[in-house]
Amino acid sequence: MPCRHFHVATPAVSLAIGALLIAAAGDGFAQTGAERVERGRYLVNTSGCHDCHTPFRMGPNGPEPDMSRMLSGHPEALVMPPAPALPPGPWQIVSAGTNTAHAGPWGVSFTANLTPDADTGLGRWTPKDFVSTIRSGRHMGKGRPVLPPMPVPAYNNFSDADLEAIFAYLRSVPALKNRVPEPLPPAGALAQK
Repeated sequence: MPCRHFHVATPAVSLAIGALLIAAAGDGFAQTGAERVERGRYLVNTSGCHDCHTPFRMGPNGPEPDMSRMLSGHPEALVMPPAPALPPGPWQIVSAGTNTAHAGPWGVSFTANLTPDADTGLGRWTPKDFVSTIRSGRHMGKGRPVLPPMPVPAYNNFSDADLEAIFAYLRSVPALKNRVPEPLPPAGALAQK
């Protein structure tokens, strides 16, 4: 019968083996497609994505996300009137009751449709487009600026693997056709034209 030897690894050896496994897997441990989607679901649900990208409705206990429109952004049918003028002072931002339209010194921003709809959402985006948007703070990594309240500086702390997991999850949710309006410039910019 062959002799079986058991060796107990020292902490240094265990760390070295762990580092080799991580390096072999790339940015994070290798994941199956299902594990990547599940990681993305966890990140979306814990990072506040629904707070702005899922329209709110009034529920029995106050505003709550309308999960029938999960991650579809500002409702296409909700045409916003001009933002109310705020008096001078520390109050500088107003938001729609849906929490999908926000007005401030940058103008008016509308939260994007993050579902995989090919015409109105992320259906034609690649993982590279998504990562580039977050890394650069520009639409598709090269277009218009991504506007407040999108927390691009905070989301830049995600690893590329985490951003790719978020994108994989977004590709797995139901596609909802919902064309979000383009951002509006600040009121002063319109007056100067």
